[in-house]
Amino acid sequence: MKTQRHARIIDLISRYEIETQEELASYLMKEGFDVTQATISRDIRQLKLTKITGRNGRPKYTLMYEEPAGMNEKYLRVLRDGFVSMEMAQNILVVKTVSGMAMAVAASIDSMHWSEVAGCIAGDDTIMCAVRSVEETIQVMGKIRKIIGE
Repeated sequence: MKTQRHARIIDLISRYEIETQEELASYLMKEGFDVTQATISRDIRQLKLTKITGRNGRPKYTLMYEEPAGMNEKYLRVLRDGFVSMEMAQNILVVKTVSGMAMAVAASIDSMHWSEVAGCIAGDDTIMCAVRSVEETIQVMGKIRKIIGE
């Protein structure tokens, strides 16, 4: 039951901007899980959820991924160094990179574990990122702009 509940929590926070434990409990109860505040609190701790700023500017739960020491900064540096431009085509984000850097930059994007990105395919200097929706493509572009300092 706990495994199923955890899987459902991950699914819910990837689809909805859930701000509070009470809101998460409400979603879970609608899905048929009988939960208490203590259970939700424990699940949040076990899943290592954290809060980030959502689309509406308010905090929302998301998964916190732990990278090996120093890896996150390396990925960010690769993204900054290899990035040239990006263009949106509906829910596809096309990222242009320095020649020969597309695979490294795609690996950097994948390492971010953004729930909006289903996956990336890289060539020599071009990456195609499959994003879950048009709105989320705009969000991903904003995240990348923030990383590269635009």
